[in-house]
Amino acid sequence: MHTVKLLVAIALCLAATLAQAAGFRFIEVPADAEGPAMKGAMWTPCTAPPGEIDLGDIILPGVKDCPISGDKLPLVVISHGNHDNMLRNHDTAETLADAGFIVAAINHPGDAYPDLSRVGDLSVFVERPTDIKRLIDFILGASPAASRIDPQRIGFFGFSAGGYTGLVLIGANPDWAFLFCRRSSAASVCEQILRKEFQAQPLVHDARIKATVIADPACCFFGADSFAAVKVPVQLWASERGTRGLSALDPALTPESVASVDRNLTEKHEYHVVPNAGHFAFWPPCPPALATGFPEGCTDAPGFDRVAFHTQFNADVLAFFRTYLAP
Repeated sequence: MHTVKLLVAIALCLAATLAQAAGFRFIEVPADAEGPAMKGAMWTPCTAPPGEIDLGDIILPGVKDCPISGDKLPLVVISHGNHDNMLRNHDTAETLADAGFIVAAINHPGDAYPDLSRVGDLSVFVERPTDIKRLIDFILGASPAASRIDPQRIGFFGFSAGGYTGLVLIGANPDWAFLFCRRSSAASVCEQILRKEFQAQPLVHDARIKATVIADPACCFFGADSFAAVKVPVQLWASERGTRGLSALDPALTPESVASVDRNLTEKHEYHVVPNAGHFAFWPPCPPALATGFPEGCTDAPGFDRVAFHTQFNADVLAFFRTYLAP
């Protein structure tokens, strides 16, 4: 059965690649009253033959600044994890763009390499959903793709802290004290909560998002009642091995922590646990610079094939968005 599913996934990806190439361009969301300027990237359907884009530390398949092909296209926005950047889940973005989606991602200010100035500060998690709301505003309003998008067909993809971001955007409400005020290692964060520094800035939910893919979310922010308002389709993914914690704001992520999201989501949803996978298996195979600089994120358990997994994973993500963002 696994072999059959893998062959189907490969066929879907090959069909998408033969149909179109992924166009790629950098974008910038301008500063406004809600936040600073944000650097971003956009992948789009393109009729030019596939090529390569050399960005120094990474080479992306695609065509730089290719004219956008198609009209009334669905949009998927991407949120990266802590310490990460907008290009990390590029293979999923390319798969979607090859299949006729507009895809956009940003670097979350202060929480994206090389600007890590606010990693470990609770404000990053408060502002992340606003960052994505501002990205959607820009893509629909002033971006080169604005006139090509159907605003009724918007999806979201998020990994790790990006998964947390997506859950909030579709209606989840974190219980900050649930996590931080019972952990001595998070005392400074708890002090911020008890001083009520963040209550004046309500978390942003965005009803424009109609379907969400969440991979290994940073989910310890949520309690049993956090998901009562979530009413959109969710495809939830968990790694079987998880990862160790890196800080008070980046605690250990275990299969049980993601399973708690599965149990507490009140709406019917998909739930996939990836056997033998670590947390960073949701990254595509690493370029050499990343593999050298962060081997933990680029090394898999014996027997785990990251290339084969991403072929299947991207096909499943594409099928989910095609189902729920259909015209």
